[in-house]
Amino acid sequence: MPIDQQSTAKWATVVIALAVAPAAAQTLPADKPARIVSLNMCTDDLLLRLADPARIASVTWLSRAQRGSNVADIAARLPVNHGLAEEIIPLDPDLVIAGTFSTRTAVGLLKRTRIPLVEFGIPRSIEEIRGHIRAMARLVGESEQGERIIGQMDERLAAMPSGTGARPRAIVLNPNGATVGRGTLVDEIMTRAGLDNVAATLGIDSYGLLTLETIVSNAIDVLIVSSARDEPPALATEILKHPVIERLSDRVRIVSMPARLWNCGTPAVAEAVELLRREADAFKRGRATQ
Repeated sequence: MPIDQQSTAKWATVVIALAVAPAAAQTLPADKPARIVSLNMCTDDLLLRLADPARIASVTWLSRAQRGSNVADIAARLPVNHGLAEEIIPLDPDLVIAGTFSTRTAVGLLKRTRIPLVEFGIPRSIEEIRGHIRAMARLVGESEQGERIIGQMDERLAAMPSGTGARPRAIVLNPNGATVGRGTLVDEIMTRAGLDNVAATLGIDSYGLLTLETIVSNAIDVLIVSSARDEPPALATEILKHPVIERLSDRVRIVSMPARLWNCGTPAVAEAVELLRREADAFKRGRATQ
């Protein structure tokens, strides 16, 4: 579909608006984009929840993985890409959606074409998730559907009563010993679930690294490990299977968190909060019977 100069100018306004504030008011073409391509698994998730699959020309191959994707069943019916510009240009898309930290070579090349391209960052809070949903919904001309999705997410979050009593001390352990501290979506999810994020109390902002000694010496009640622990062996995940972690299971509740629930910042965060709230409550019940 040819793109005239007026449409290109309008889409440039969208790109600038999203770069500054995804929830900002945007000037959009009158017609809904009909051949949309997503280059990022996280943008796949939002796009597939919002747009009719008939209007989606391609999503990433990662979104077909049942284990890692929230929208695998829909993605299985669509063409996929591997984040290469030479795959995208022949599709003649009227909108390409990318992440700010992935497929950078392809994004750089596509920016040199007349194909409209919008980049989404990583939300750092549930409020920013709402903003991203609204921004994506406006881009694809599905604002009403966007509000429905936000409403459903908020309804699930509101259905969880506030926790009572002492908050279990929890920490996240990801491959290579990575953890998540203050100012992150994960921290907000943990807090909403009734957990005290020990990484934040240790002064870790955003992301940091943990040693096993730190975990053992900080009286952790709940250890949240990446579900990568259950995947084929890799050097990055060896720490998740360390014998020390197994020994902790006698006094620490170990929770395997599917990455798909909180890595991208999608409506699936409601399920992440629910999962951790159940674990926090189970820990409290176990402590009460001791």
